[in-house]
Amino acid sequence: MSNRYKGQKKYVAHGSIGRIILIVFLSFTIYFSLFPLAEAKVYIDITSPAAMKVPVAIFDLPGSSGTEISRVLRDDLVFTGLFTYVDKAAYVESLSQPFNPANWTPLGVETVVKGTVSEGKNLTVSVRLYDVTDGKEVLNKEYQSEKSLVRPLAHTIANDIYCALTGQKGVFRTRVMFVGERAGAKDLYLADWDGHRSRKLGLKASIILSPHWSFDGNKAVYSSERGRQWGIYLLDFQRLTEKRIFVSRGTNLVGDFLPNKNAFVFSSSKEGTPDLFTYNIDNGSLTRITSSYGIDVSPAVSPDGKFIAFVSDRGGSPQIYVMLSDGSEARRVTFEGNYNTSPVWSPTGDRIAFSGRRGGKNQICIVKPDGSGLTQLTESGNNEDPSFSPDGRYLVFTSDRDRTKGVYIMRANGESQMRVTPKDLKAFGPRWSPN
Repeated sequence: MSNRYKGQKKYVAHGSIGRIILIVFLSFTIYFSLFPLAEAKVYIDITSPAAMKVPVAIFDLPGSSGTEISRVLRDDLVFTGLFTYVDKAAYVESLSQPFNPANWTPLGVETVVKGTVSEGKNLTVSVRLYDVTDGKEVLNKEYQSEKSLVRPLAHTIANDIYCALTGQKGVFRTRVMFVGERAGAKDLYLADWDGHRSRKLGLKASIILSPHWSFDGNKAVYSSERGRQWGIYLLDFQRLTEKRIFVSRGTNLVGDFLPNKNAFVFSSSKEGTPDLFTYNIDNGSLTRITSSYGIDVSPAVSPDGKFIAFVSDRGGSPQIYVMLSDGSEARRVTFEGNYNTSPVWSPTGDRIAFSGRRGGKNQICIVKPDGSGLTQLTESGNNEDPSFSPDGRYLVFTSDRDRTKGVYIMRANGESQMRVTPKDLKAFGPRWSPN
């Protein structure tokens, strides 16, 4: 296949990119021991729209590391919209005293988090979660990590508390990849889900566009213009490599990976008007899946791989369409607004988020795959590039509401919108990791 470029240069990640990927992906190991737990009980039904927020008391754990851990726990749990934090000024019981439900019931507290911190060569943290109503301990774990990994450790604890109370997996150890620009220099960045511990990968290109994760989180692909050619590049986080895997004349803009396949969809103008293709990384095979008089771009693959959402102007203006993954049975999804772009599927495939022009500015919207239930989530500034969290409860997106483009997160209903990248960094094109 002429487009496979078997002899192309492979960029071995022994320098900046290798060090950063190694730090971000391999040094997140948190060791813990699990003590016997009480019988599982779901305290919060996250599927219920009428679910009441659970009041939680979180003690400040000892030492500077303990204070940081407690702060992260509060931020993680409160952002979910499922918990309210009861201020420590109201606590009657001290950290060192035995848990007593009678001390918490008058305050309306339903769950209490206590713990200890030991700082030696590594951090050792013991955390206990109590149910006030039943008067029992529901979580007791001990964690160990390097001192430099105090925030990932705290996110791990938050995940365990979240799971103990909801029965669902938390997203607090996930990451966001995005394009960042300082002083005209662009690079890909990796950050924790809340924007902390942001690190650039050390890529060099005049133009870099939004990355796309593989379904297992071990790879990512992105488009970049280098040497006046639009190529598609593969980051392999296990092999610590970056290499160009496709290039042709015209513009090549990468889309999502296909589930359970080492392949992805992309748009290319190599034959004239941009159409959609699939590319198999293993054998370099290329398959064209659309051929229309309009422009077909921004392909997004459904979680089960059966459908592809994409943008086309075949009806006169850019709109969201959905088709089968082989390119057949295309149907229009959006009918409101004259400019709708950047579709992305929710992890369960029941919603599509996109950017739609409303009142002269781009806003994040959500719609069902059949075109019903369209809801606008943002209002301030221009908002683009939505991406769902692995559990579908949150969205990350780009906004210029603070004059400089930045990465923001919000709940999937539009609540609690906040910037997670610094204002001195122009940031855009975020993608939430799948795990």
